[in-house]
Amino acid sequence: MRIELEKRPQASRLYSALSPLLALALTLIIGAIMFLLLGKNPIEALYSFFIEPLLEVWSLHELAIKAAPLILIAVGLSICYRSNNWNIGAEGQFTIGAITGSILPVLYPEWHSPMILPLMLVMGMLGGAAYAAIPAFLKTRLNTNEILTSLMLVYIAQLFLDWLVRGMWRDPQGYNFPQTKSFVSEAVLPEILSSGRAHWAIIFAIVAAVLVWFMNRFTLKGFEVTVLGQSERAGRFAGFSPRGMVWFSMLFSGALAGLAGISEVSGSIGHVQPTISPGYGFTAIIVAFLGRLNPLGIIASGFVLALTYLGGEAAQLSIGVSDKVTRVFQGLLLFFVLSCDTLILYKIRIVSSRLRVPVREAAE
Repeated sequence: MRIELEKRPQASRLYSALSPLLALALTLIIGAIMFLLLGKNPIEALYSFFIEPLLEVWSLHELAIKAAPLILIAVGLSICYRSNNWNIGAEGQFTIGAITGSILPVLYPEWHSPMILPLMLVMGMLGGAAYAAIPAFLKTRLNTNEILTSLMLVYIAQLFLDWLVRGMWRDPQGYNFPQTKSFVSEAVLPEILSSGRAHWAIIFAIVAAVLVWFMNRFTLKGFEVTVLGQSERAGRFAGFSPRGMVWFSMLFSGALAGLAGISEVSGSIGHVQPTISPGYGFTAIIVAFLGRLNPLGIIASGFVLALTYLGGEAAQLSIGVSDKVTRVFQGLLLFFVLSCDTLILYKIRIVSSRLRVPVREAAE
């Protein structure tokens, strides 16, 4: 006996549209069962996760802070995935973008100029794009799997960051803490409103999502992304270059991840330290798929996943659960999104492994 997947001749558009909502509902059900097994009240736990962070103005600002890098990274990843290029290393590109964008305020702390912040953002984007160029080069020249190379580069970037802040970038007046000097005020992303800490990164994220949506829907480049993602042979026939698309999608996604990295360091932290991300680059993969690889859908899914981060922190204080519960929720959500999509697009068949002898041969 074996199980096979048979592609459905025509997937239901209604089911495809409802798939993220169904995945979210299943995640909540399994999450409630998990809390019950942990000896916690499921209603109280889910309230702490998904309702309590929305009741205070300051927590709404924190929600925007956590949603901004998720949306920025996921929008870039959506171009990769729509074109069938699997960039899994956005976390590393996020880290390198934070490092390259921080060069000016770390090495030249006495420089006070209104130009420093724009230069930091540009350098962050260039750093993320340059780091994403490594798996793009390896794929186009050596036919190396970009999933493996981009993922392994994440750990190199994280170790490089740790080496910097514990070594040459460490603040000599920082009481031996592994972090750099605090950025000057001109190198810090300004807050949007005076009522909280939310800064301009969320504006960058929403603008990027709208622009990419426009590109996908109304430009030749967006059409090229879709065609090459669905059929490389058809794309070649239309005159599109698969290798060129590898470079474009990887550099584009790396640049947005780098922008997210320097925005996080400049806007939320104010200095460089060994840990600058709770895993935004990996969580953004869930955001991209939950948003159906549509930049406008990614905006909504980015806030949903950001809510799991805030909810996890609230649940630790209110009901005393581990911070690993947040990872469980995110993993469940990705699992159910992919499962629902698979069952919508394919039928499951159970095939007998026994060889059947034709009737004519048996008669002979």
